[in-house]
Amino acid sequence: MFVRIVKMSFDASKIEEFLSNFEENKHHIRAFDGCEFLELYRDKHNTNVFFTYSYWQTEADLENYRHSNLFKGIWAKTKPLFNAKPETWSVDKLESLK
Repeated sequence: MFVRIVKMSFDASKIEEFLSNFEENKHHIRAFDGCEFLELYRDKHNTNVFFTYSYWQTEADLENYRHSNLFKGIWAKTKPLFNAKPETWSVDKLESLK
């Protein structure tokens, strides 16, 4: 399993549109084959910055999602809302303490 982290920064006037789109699609993303976990975070001090954390069984699962109609539809609505280029990281989870 590995973790995909995406940092997104939005124009303040576009935040509600982003959140609405995320709300509409979050269960579809989570139900996508290979996705085991999905969370959305918002920066406490720079409130136009958001992060998604998603856990994937394999890199191929993430790539299948990234080439899916679901992702293409979400991205088409999200991309015009950015006020900075999104940043992404794919990382291996080494430890998790609860």
